[in-house]
Amino acid sequence: MREAYNVELENLATKLADMSVQVADAMERATKAMLESDLELAEQVISDDALVDDARADCEEQAYALLALQAPVATDLRIVLAAIHAAESLERMGDLALHVAKAARRRHPEPVLPKDVQPYFADMGKIVVKLARRVEQIIKTRDIEAARRLETEDDQVDDIHRHLFSVIMAKDWEHGVATAVDVTLLGRFYERYADHAVSVARRMVFVVTGRMPGYSTEEF
Repeated sequence: MREAYNVELENLATKLADMSVQVADAMERATKAMLESDLELAEQVISDDALVDDARADCEEQAYALLALQAPVATDLRIVLAAIHAAESLERMGDLALHVAKAARRRHPEPVLPKDVQPYFADMGKIVVKLARRVEQIIKTRDIEAARRLETEDDQVDDIHRHLFSVIMAKDWEHGVATAVDVTLLGRFYERYADHAVSVARRMVFVVTGRMPGYSTEEF
């Protein structure tokens, strides 16, 4: 009986890791679609978002079944509760990639961003996709040191996001208010995506240690 239960817990972790791959792929494609005005790729991200939603529902269904039928305690309970919260964060990461893809579709065939800010988003895209792929490994290994290092890497996204404000507020900004709004919103999407990746990593620290690292209420 215990062996079967452990298998169920491992299956739940595997589903979360698979979700991490899904949302990493989604943001990678969405960023490419935005930077290259690739409508077909944007449409793929938009249509595939339903798969992320389904994956979250599947994770939550299994987690609630384990709570109802097995009444887990201690570490097992932490795993199930962390899975419920992590699935929510991962689904939100998918939604943020969706927003980027929709921006690419909305502006097509015109580029979403002026050329002088595109490198910032290319850098943020690479960083946040790397964060999501590391989350996959953290879920699989429960490596709390790797989870804690993730927060340092998230700081890089925060730095770029803050710098974007100085770019759009500079006297030599020549792209108008509408473009400044696009830059602001898109920058926020990447910043929030990274925050949710950190949130998932913190949940894994909670699984291992029983303690939730410090966080702001906005992140959860």
